[in-house]
Amino acid sequence: MPFEPSERELRLSVVVCTHNPRADYFARTLAALATQTLPSLEWELVVIDNRSETPLAGRIDLAWHANARIVREETLGLTPARLAGIREARAGLLVFVDDDNVLDPDYLEVAAATARAHPHLGAWSGQCLPSFEAEPPAWTRRYWGNLSLREFDRDVWSNLPRLAETMPCGAGLCVRRAVAARYVALHESGQRGFQFDRTGGSLISGGDNDLAGCACSLGLGVGLIAGLRLKHLIPPERLTEDYLTRLAEGISLSSTLLDEKYGLDVRPRSAVRRLSDVVRLLRMKRPHRDIVRAAYRGHDRAVAMLRGGSVSSESAGSR
Repeated sequence: MPFEPSERELRLSVVVCTHNPRADYFARTLAALATQTLPSLEWELVVIDNRSETPLAGRIDLAWHANARIVREETLGLTPARLAGIREARAGLLVFVDDDNVLDPDYLEVAAATARAHPHLGAWSGQCLPSFEAEPPAWTRRYWGNLSLREFDRDVWSNLPRLAETMPCGAGLCVRRAVAARYVALHESGQRGFQFDRTGGSLISGGDNDLAGCACSLGLGVGLIAGLRLKHLIPPERLTEDYLTRLAEGISLSSTLLDEKYGLDVRPRSAVRRLSDVVRLLRMKRPHRDIVRAAYRGHDRAVAMLRGGSVSSESAGSR
């Protein structure tokens, strides 16, 4: 009978949400987890199978971990998958790992040490370095931040939920249980009728910011920890003009809606601003012009949704 540590003995819960994962990428994700320096008896692994066309049960080998399980979530979308992971997790610290993330061997150990050393932090992540399957086109570099890529050399934090310089990303996101519980409560109480995460083909991106931002609502901080490092596996199709254009619109839309949720003043672009934006676009060449125009469009759509009083994942995800 496998050993099942108590909640007190568990230092953290790793939650991996996945939907139709690419087999070779997911294998690298699991292999990196299998070689963590934090003893496996001190953490659990919860894989949320978010309605994959072929269920993951029986397809992946988790026998290397004595406290691992696969949980099926039938409601499609990263938000329902994250909520399922939070409800399943038992430890006081949750670490969210994407199915294309390869953690450095000491990632979980550093995450646990950060929780002890910085009790004022409620949510944090680290450096997310690229691992490109093919050499990326040079013009894409300015948009790598939209792919959650970031590299830095010092720890930073704040208690400002919408400050980009200190906001952790979803790849390798660490959150305390109280923060995760706050996020669940927002959804269960109907305060989050809109899903700030991807569903199907939608490139809405913001649920990780919303989850991390709950820390500030509890009087805790958010931050970036330089000692946490992972690789983000990136296929060529995520470096195309079409993908980056759709991604820019999705990020702008969800970011604007989140600004409103966190009390920021969200306004339509003024006539002067629109004219200035047109002039700016005219000075650009493709593909940059189309990507920036998509970001403006995302903002305008979000403002229209807020003014119309109808904010739904369906309306946000459609084009």
